[in-house]
Amino acid sequence: MIPVRGMEGAIVAVLGLGRSGLAALRALKAGGASPVVWDDGNRAAELAAGEGVELQDFTKPGAFDGVARLIVSPGIPHLYPAPHAAIAAAWEAGVPVDNDVGLFFRSLAAPDWDLFDRAPRVVAITGSNGKSTTSALLHHVLEEAGHESQLAGNIGRGVLDIDPPGEGGVVVLELSSYQTDLARALTPDIAVFTNLTPDHLDRHGGMGGYYAAKKRLLVEGGPDRAVVGVDEIEGQALANVLSEGPADDRVIRVSVTRKLAGPGWQVVARKGFLAESRKGRQAASIDLRDIPGLPGSHNHQNACAAYAAARALGLGPKEIEKGLRSFKGLPHRSQLIAERNGVRFVNDSKATNVDSAAKALAAFDRVRWICGGLEKDGGLEGLLGAAGSVRKAYVIGREAAGFALQLKGLEAEVCTDMARAVARAAEEAKPGDTVLLAPAAASFDQYDSFEARGEDFIRAVERLGSA
Repeated sequence: MIPVRGMEGAIVAVLGLGRSGLAALRALKAGGASPVVWDDGNRAAELAAGEGVELQDFTKPGAFDGVARLIVSPGIPHLYPAPHAAIAAAWEAGVPVDNDVGLFFRSLAAPDWDLFDRAPRVVAITGSNGKSTTSALLHHVLEEAGHESQLAGNIGRGVLDIDPPGEGGVVVLELSSYQTDLARALTPDIAVFTNLTPDHLDRHGGMGGYYAAKKRLLVEGGPDRAVVGVDEIEGQALANVLSEGPADDRVIRVSVTRKLAGPGWQVVARKGFLAESRKGRQAASIDLRDIPGLPGSHNHQNACAAYAAARALGLGPKEIEKGLRSFKGLPHRSQLIAERNGVRFVNDSKATNVDSAAKALAAFDRVRWICGGLEKDGGLEGLLGAAGSVRKAYVIGREAAGFALQLKGLEAEVCTDMARAVARAAEEAKPGDTVLLAPAAASFDQYDSFEARGEDFIRAVERLGSA
């Protein structure tokens, strides 16, 4: 645990008792603060009693009298589409609002760091797609190379729940826009921006607000090095803002769509080959095509970002390549579940938006595509151009019929539930086909999470073998 520093004896309000909220109140107590809590859920009283803290309704008059700070869990909106009533009350009372990420960055450095020859470092990774894989991949590369590494944030453990890092240790954080948007302190040593595509637009008041939330990590965070994906205009603009000139190697530009030129530091993947160049010369090259844990150009982009961050940490190309090759991938992200009679079954339940689903489709030939769910803003038009590999779509979800109508030019069968979709896809698949779950939609119409949806896909595939 990372004890929260600088709040000894202060009353600190914690809103939300999920994973991050519980970790925050424990870290506050460990640092000598006196937390009070509120949660809108039915188990709030039970959770508060279990933690030995007072449950206090922050929306009532006077609730913030004597309170030094309000700590908000990431799932709770603080601005759009409307601020939670407790946050509005904190504003009215003049109480600063923060989150666990802000507490982490203000509390990580400990007095014993003065005794270290090599201080611990933090790599923070954000972006629309690929940030989980990039974070897990970098963590894996570091461990394979014998470095102390911890993975936390939006993946793995909560940021305040990790162990204090030792000398030379690295903390790899995956941070969502919900986390970067509100944190009052953002000071990573290395920051990574993978890409930007429309997502969570209601939470951020549109694309501009969403970009601004991501951008804060790099612009306000002031990292020593920034790794920036420049395949979208937002990444290009961000790299330009951070750079002082063409040869400024504090910014490492990453691309999988075009060749990058100039005297700066670049990592590019084209036709399956990763190439690093610096000062106008190629420094290293890796063939990614035969790495099973990183299929497709979207995973090649993840590999480039992780490679660049590892290089910024001082690792050599050969030890990074070793880690890339031994990486098994993450559950629910281009995860190979089984291969039967020449047909592959791949779980990419994390492909919850149009862009991530398009990249998943592009990674495979001859796809039997399982899709559908709670549709996000913007429709599916941007997906159809990437659907050339699709032999047929099998649509799930409560609104499966409406979803199927948008798949213009594709043969689509309304299946509604996962079991039928997997069974029909398997029945019609031929050797060389891939049955791919890439929903292009959120899971919440039928499942509690994308993980639950992916597990249901896995169970349905497993039942094929026992049928």
